[in-house]
Amino acid sequence: MKIRLLNTARGLIPCYDDDFDEKKKLKIGEEYVAEIKLVRNSKFHRKFFALINCAWEYLPESQVKGFRSKENFRNYLTVAAGFNDVFFSPKLREWVEIPKSIAFDKMDEAEFSELYERVKDVLFEVFLKNISIEEFEANLINF
Repeated sequence: MKIRLLNTARGLIPCYDDDFDEKKKLKIGEEYVAEIKLVRNSKFHRKFFALINCAWEYLPESQVKGFRSKENFRNYLTVAAGFNDVFFSPKLREWVEIPKSIAFDKMDEAEFSELYERVKDVLFEVFLKNISIEEFEANLINF
């Protein structure tokens, strides 16, 4: 069972209704062991996807067709930003770079923040050379 908790002066309290429902399953008077982790900022996670979606809209049709999907575009950016693992593909018979997982349990807040900045650098160095950061960020709020 995983539940999100907020630490208050009165103790840990469930953050959301689903978390409260899970907590209600625990028996009063029983002892439990919990592993406490600081969760990554979900608003920042959504901002990362807004960054990708906004950049996708700036791509010319020829590049959109080359990537085929926003997911492929995100994977490309992740690898280009240096956040990748390498494995040997038996089909291709060569080493292949694959993007690291950005799942909450796979990447902490500091690493995710670095990924965000490096992806942004790749976008402006490769795809958005003729777009000002100010113009892009003004459009980013629409995503």
